[in-house]
Amino acid sequence: MLFQYYPDTDMLYLKLAEAASTESEEVADGIVLDFDHNNRLIGIEIENAASFVELSRLEVSALPITDLIFSGRTDPVIQNKRFARA
Repeated sequence: MLFQYYPDTDMLYLKLAEAASTESEEVADGIVLDFDHNNRLIGIEIENAASFVELSRLEVSALPITDLIFSGRTDPVIQNKRFARA
């Protein structure tokens, strides 16, 4: 899963799977779901993301994560924190 934020357009994209989008459906104002050729949900686009999502914080809970990768801009404070189980 990949979270991509585009600050110039204030759009957040949650990429759920590596596949090409063949169909999209706007399910609410500014919320678009992308589907592949098998009608499988592969992505979620959130327009005007800053009004929907707290972009300065990402919390992960009870996911079986084996690799946590930071790319692009990250806060140095976050990089120095130790991640602990709650």
